[in-house]
Amino acid sequence: MEISEKLLCLFSTDVSAEEDRYVIEVPRQEVETGDIEPGDVYRVALISREETSDDGGTSQPKTAPSEPQPPVDVGETRYVEIEDIGKQGDGIARVERGYVIIVPGADVGERVKVEVTEVKSNFAVGEIIEETF
Repeated sequence: MEISEKLLCLFSTDVSAEEDRYVIEVPRQEVETGDIEPGDVYRVALISREETSDDGGTSQPKTAPSEPQPPVDVGETRYVEIEDIGKQGDGIARVERGYVIIVPGADVGERVKVEVTEVKSNFAVGEIIEETF
């Protein structure tokens, strides 16, 4: 199966019936940390849980991770642009899938080179190692 480069998120969910329509729920984390905005329209692809084996039978469904893995690792360096300031006054940069890197001491509009010092499932912390690039 070929996956589009325009893929914004990937998650598992149930389809529920509500009166004259069917509903899928997008996990809160996909909206809060991703590139999805409430009220916008998106193309949705549905993939069956069961997969067909080479002999024509069905195999056990593969278990999808409950949440995507962070796109950065501790020690990795990144060039980022600070897009916002967080509640604590730290710079906020976003990388793949809207993943947030918190950059203490950075201001909105700055372009900095950071070294990732801490990685969590929904954000990372980066230390400035070069002021502008």
